Amino acid sequence: MRKAKPKKRYILPDPKFADTLVTRFVNNLMIDGKKSIAYSIFYDAIAMVESKTGENGLETWKKALANVSPTVEVKSRRVGGATFQVPLEVRPDRKISLGMKWMIMFTRKRGEKTMTDKLAAEIIAASKGEGGSIKKKDDTHRMAEANKAFSHFRF
Repeated sequence: MRKAKPKKRYILPDPKFADTLVTRFVNNLMIDGKKSIAYSIFYDAIAMVESKTGENGLETWKKALANVSPTVEVKSRRVGGATFQVPLEVRPDRKISLGMKWMIMFTRKRGEKTMTDKLAAEIIAASKGEGGSIKKKDDTHRMAEANKAFSHFRF
């Protein structure tokens, strides 16, 4: 057991929108420490979303992220030799993290040519309430709903 809780690291806002949420997303998007490439992919995708939808790209992205973020999840809990999937509320910070990770995971699985195209398409799909990341959220919610009977095993 740790003696003290680790200090919370605060991240700096991004240069274009001055938003820490964007920086968190770009940090998840980044591969091999190539942050400038991750920023360019994100900014180009936001510009592409603006040109395709005619709406504010950043607002569309925030709406998509809110749509993808789960409210409940299941956690395995062992009780008397049996393992139960216990539904739990998701902490606000984890909710955002899961949403970002799912969005990026399903962006990478898309069929478009460049990462910018993939990300723009996933943002547009998620803001409309469709796409792979939304399906993942729905599956998570369905799993929690199915295991509601075990919610009394919460810790």
